[in-house]
Amino acid sequence: MTFDRRAFLNACSCAGIASPLLPGILLTLAAQAQEAGSGAGPNAASSAGAEAKPPALAKITDEMLDQAAELAGVGPFTAEQKKMMLDGLNDQRDAYAQIRALKIGNNVPPAYVFHPGPAETKIEKSAYCYTEVPRPPISDDLFTPFETPAHMEDLAFATVSQIGPLLQRRKITSLALTQMYLERLKRYDAKLHFVITLTEERAIAQAKKADEEIAAGHYRGPLHGIPWGAKDLLAVKGYPTTWGAGGFEHQSFDEDATVVQRLDAAGAVLIAKFSLGALAMGDKWFGGRTRNPWNPALGSSGSSAGSASAVAAGCVGFAIGSETLGSISSPSTRCGCSGLRPSFGLVPRTGAMALSWTMDKLGPICRSVEDCALVLDVIHGPDGKDLSAATAAFEWNPGLDWRTLRVGYLKSEFDPLPPSKLKEAAAGESNEDRKKREDGNAEMQAGRARREYDRRYELAALDKLRAMGVSLIPVELPKLPWEAMVPLLTAEAAAAFDDLTMTGHDRLLTEQGPEDWPNDFRVARFYPAVEYIQANRARTLAVRQMAALFEQVDVIVTPSTDAQLMATNLTGNPAVIVPNGLRGADAPKPPAIDDGDHDDIGGPDTPVSLTFLGGLYRDATVAWFAQIYQEATGFQKLHPKLD
Repeated sequence: MTFDRRAFLNACSCAGIASPLLPGILLTLAAQAQEAGSGAGPNAASSAGAEAKPPALAKITDEMLDQAAELAGVGPFTAEQKKMMLDGLNDQRDAYAQIRALKIGNNVPPAYVFHPGPAETKIEKSAYCYTEVPRPPISDDLFTPFETPAHMEDLAFATVSQIGPLLQRRKITSLALTQMYLERLKRYDAKLHFVITLTEERAIAQAKKADEEIAAGHYRGPLHGIPWGAKDLLAVKGYPTTWGAGGFEHQSFDEDATVVQRLDAAGAVLIAKFSLGALAMGDKWFGGRTRNPWNPALGSSGSSAGSASAVAAGCVGFAIGSETLGSISSPSTRCGCSGLRPSFGLVPRTGAMALSWTMDKLGPICRSVEDCALVLDVIHGPDGKDLSAATAAFEWNPGLDWRTLRVGYLKSEFDPLPPSKLKEAAAGESNEDRKKREDGNAEMQAGRARREYDRRYELAALDKLRAMGVSLIPVELPKLPWEAMVPLLTAEAAAAFDDLTMTGHDRLLTEQGPEDWPNDFRVARFYPAVEYIQANRARTLAVRQMAALFEQVDVIVTPSTDAQLMATNLTGNPAVIVPNGLRGADAPKPPAIDDGDHDDIGGPDTPVSLTFLGGLYRDATVAWFAQIYQEATGFQKLHPKLD
């Protein structure tokens, strides 16, 4: 049966509907009706194996339409309106099946492309596009002098900019460096659970090649011979790419991701594929939970869990992570790393797992901002495959006088916290309700105590900047319903993993709670298409207003909080996250259970962070200023004691 588009739209128009009903509601209701009629349980389809097919769907009825209308927030419809709609709705549902029969892979994007800049945005074109010929390296003037170590493991916590000259001048070998990091990965993985797959054979071959090339005078640049690790959503030929998810443990691809190809061309040595929370959520994966090197009783946060944990633990030179909504920022904060979340589109995502085509970003997690710049210099630029990739330049300029930059700060995020509003007892409150209320109030008070404690570090950062001669300008984010736009992410994620929901294989994922992917994917099916478009129109307003904000300032300083995370991930603005000190012995103790939702729960002797935001494709400017702050404070030199 074919879908009669005109008849369906006419029916909707006659019914007075301003927007078509959401895709998925009637499908789900019909499936439930069919299961009820057949006696099949909710897991009947999923228990039949990989090739199981969903049962034939029941015909859409008046009652289903009433329920769907209530879920969608439209209607109610009269009997005559419903009669006109039913044929078109049944036909439309049949069209869903035809699309699903195509079995579209995760690597196929939608037929639209998101570019975050307003129409008038001017983008400085990159001086070069990627080819197999290595790019010109950032100037050697950036390298920090470093003495030849007495023991190779003395370099475990050194930065790329410190190790690079030693390799270039043949004071050490890439092979010895690689073997040292491989040994540390094996030693500490039992405690931190950050490795999914060691790429040892590949790494040894690359390290030997790097040593041969450097000895022959063919030095590829600052990353030549440096061991690194990839978040295991990047495809690497010859090795599994698991996405951290149960059911995908043996998945593999025949081509390296673009970022992997570029780092290969720069001479970097891939030694491991690091853990990520299942399908890029949190720090729990099919092999366990990745731990925070500063406090292994806690998770590392995610979803770039293993990348941040391994860098912080001195087990790799640098790592690549990804962020859709905090997945570079959060683990960098918890683990005390320097993370650079690039402007949307600056780094091509070809060969990376898709979660949200309009929000996914790949970026470096390192031990210094300088290192982040060295890595981003190599991996940025279009590849001709990711249509969202921008031809923007990353022009690192150590000669830039940072004193000329206009630096803002999100004033409300540094202001005193408003009074807590504890929930009061209701008349006739039961013992169960009383306990729930008291537990909720205690959790709120504990969260406030942690926030108040960390606020002193944030205020100290402002004092330090002023002492450096920075005239801070108070600014605020545009007043928009940022959280109401976040369902754009889950709608795209549900489409990216539609087959998991439809086959019931989502039950193989490690986490099955109300805030985990299986439930999120199901809920997203009830998101109306028109509301998705309306949220994207609101996002256009957000992009325009954020661009206007960065006409007033060049850099914004902010705590690494949820408010700016939502806003800047939706608008695609770059962020640099830097360690901002260690909590003292008087810090509030961590909660008994780490739910993964908060980055301020580390307790005594764990790191705090600060975030610097920039205008679109002004990644080099914001990174340069963040590096200046980092050099002035020295917090990047702190590292955890693992033994």
